[in-house]
Amino acid sequence: MPKNTRKTQNRGYSERKVATRELRQTFLIICEGEKTEPNYFKSFRVPRNVVSVDVRGFGYNPSKLVETAKELNAPDEYNQVWCVFDRDDCQKQDFNNAIANAHQAGFKVAYSNEAFELWYLLHFEFLNTALPRQDYIPKLNKFLKNKYKKNSDSIYEELEDRQATAIKNAKNLLKQYDPHNPESDNPCTTVHKLVEELNKYIR
Repeated sequence: MPKNTRKTQNRGYSERKVATRELRQTFLIICEGEKTEPNYFKSFRVPRNVVSVDVRGFGYNPSKLVETAKELNAPDEYNQVWCVFDRDDCQKQDFNNAIANAHQAGFKVAYSNEAFELWYLLHFEFLNTALPRQDYIPKLNKFLKNKYKKNSDSIYEELEDRQATAIKNAKNLLKQYDPHNPESDNPCTTVHKLVEELNKYIR
């Protein structure tokens, strides 16, 4: 085989590798919770040859979580960066500022007011009445076959067949607030936006 032909073939192979790498989507999902949220998002069965999902839990407050996301994405390594956090006991201004800072940095936010378990409840019912987060658990115990475990690594599978209902309920819940004010919109969640984004890659 002529040398120049071999060089051409090698260059074509290299270009294909670069193109494949560029097409592969990369997600960074950093969570306020150290286990509950990471366990859920790690359960999405996305094809690894198409999308890479890096999920991490830190136990930080929303503002520190956003700053950590900036540090981790310093080389612009990820196509999408998502910050997942709750209203819980967070200071009102800190909650809204964290969301604003994330958007300013080009990140997306999957927040819940008051707690992430609201997203789980929406799989079973449309909830538009404010509840203290401790009241979410008895409700989940009623709906789930087994008692709810906060750091469950099987909750995704338990809820998967009801996910379309949760997305619909979350969207309808958002429509209840005009204008939006995340720190006071209770109950409210945007977790469905991250769920829909990940679902794009599930065959």
